[in-house]
Amino acid sequence: MFHTPTRETLLCMSLAARPGNFGVRFHNHLYEQLGLNFYYKAFAPNDLPAAIAGMRSLGIRGCAVSMPFKEASIPLIDEMDSSAAAIQSINTIVNTNGHLKAYNTDYIAVAQLIDSHSVPRTRFALRGSGGMAKAVACAMRDAGFTDGLIVARNEQAGRALAQTCGFEWQPELGGERVPLLVNVTPLGMVGDQAETLAFDVEAIEAADTAFDVVASPAQTPFIQHAKSHGKRVITGDQVAAIQALEQFILYTGVTPTEAQYQAAAAYARDA
Repeated sequence: MFHTPTRETLLCMSLAARPGNFGVRFHNHLYEQLGLNFYYKAFAPNDLPAAIAGMRSLGIRGCAVSMPFKEASIPLIDEMDSSAAAIQSINTIVNTNGHLKAYNTDYIAVAQLIDSHSVPRTRFALRGSGGMAKAVACAMRDAGFTDGLIVARNEQAGRALAQTCGFEWQPELGGERVPLLVNVTPLGMVGDQAETLAFDVEAIEAADTAFDVVASPAQTPFIQHAKSHGKRVITGDQVAAIQALEQFILYTGVTPTEAQYQAAAAYARDA
């Protein structure tokens, strides 16, 4: 369905350890719908500084940054938008004539989903301490959550994130049971951890809400188990769609209609 690229085509890309097809399908579908001369490609870089330097040198317009590069990319860019500077985590880079400015659209997506799903401001446990975990934890803090637990084996990163947001830290959830469970790790993602539950079955069955940021697959073992027990679920493909829309607008300067956005999101999920 995609047009043939020309020398005038503006390239956008994503950088991830385990690239998925969601962003590729979402962005290229919208480019086609709106008649924009852009093309989007996913990469798994083995040299992050070289990849970012290549973006600058080759005039690549936009770059989505996924796990595990959300913090490591910060020293490689020129300017941080307030959305990224406030949490020291980036997921989007925009190249304007060689000037690289970073944003964080994950924060926006999480904040919108918490409100649209009417998630009660109860005690929660968030597994993870990396760049995406920062965006999620800060969005939850700013949405009014005050009783939170950061679950992270990396004590330094886990304690730092907990302190930043006013939450607690533990290396494991243990036997504690909380109403809201949030996974912000690769557990359940396509690859060697695809069959791994982010939380044990007892914790999932005791919870009211399961929130997983893993987008590929959207139906992770964590989400599947929660759904089978009638829990409220928020899936990673929902996060991916909202943050991708914000990225699309930053890259192109064009805001799709709601119908165009929903069509692109549906196409991206149907991979």
